[in-house]
Amino acid sequence: MPLSLDRLLHLKSEKTAFVFAGGGSFGAVQVGMLQAIVAHGVIPDIVVGCSVGAMNGAYFAGDPTPDGVQKLATIWRGLRRQDIFPISLRTLMTFLWRRDFLISHDGVRKLIEDNLPYRNIEEAKLPLHIVTTDIVSGETVVLSDGSATEAIVASTSIPGAFAPVEYRGRYLADGAISSNTPIQVAIEKGATKLIILPTGYACASNTPPVGALANVLHAVTLLIARQMMEDLEDLKPGIQYAVVPPLCPLVGSPYDFSRSGEHIDRATSATERWIASGGLEKGGIPEEMQPHAH
Repeated sequence: MPLSLDRLLHLKSEKTAFVFAGGGSFGAVQVGMLQAIVAHGVIPDIVVGCSVGAMNGAYFAGDPTPDGVQKLATIWRGLRRQDIFPISLRTLMTFLWRRDFLISHDGVRKLIEDNLPYRNIEEAKLPLHIVTTDIVSGETVVLSDGSATEAIVASTSIPGAFAPVEYRGRYLADGAISSNTPIQVAIEKGATKLIILPTGYACASNTPPVGALANVLHAVTLLIARQMMEDLEDLKPGIQYAVVPPLCPLVGSPYDFSRSGEHIDRATSATERWIASGGLEKGGIPEEMQPHAH
């Protein structure tokens, strides 16, 4: 039966956003989610991301195809901790001498420049919005044009570990500080339906991760999960949303990249089952995001 004019106009006015949360090395989970969702034929109108979600979202917005997602998976499977967090004796000595940051941006910057298929945000095939934080005022700063590299480096700059990025007269840092899961940003950009890709948190752990940076990243993933649920509870009527269930149990640390391949494979299978059960249409917050223990 042909669609009515009212229904056609409604469909035309709907805008779907993929919303990518942060979560360190657990960003590999989002890649598995993408493989299942894109294979199902779902492509968004808008892409919004912060922290590691800015990196994944930017790559996806540049090549929103099954082949593009497969290339992203290949990149993730080859990542090592030193690629992102290149800590050495020299960096430790620099930190002790300057006392401002621990890790150079060089690793993240090289990863972006070697793999992102465009230079400026506005050149992406899908409208892309990268969320950062003004480290001085705490204000959320959304970058929708200009250098994609600078925007992603800023959005992934964990305070204390990385120096803030001086860009456009501001000092910008990790978007997770002010907008962990940038839901409101997607709505402000015109989205009426949200498909949210969280990363999850290490719910199977019985003890804190080892190391200062690992603990910081773990704490951020817990903050992201809680903030996301609060944001969803405050949504205005008329906004549809579906949260892709993260892995549960999720083992490892958001500082550990050695499990990326495992996370991708498990997330692909889990998301395929979720889609088959009608998850995209049901909406709601999955049980995996609720506080729980194993």
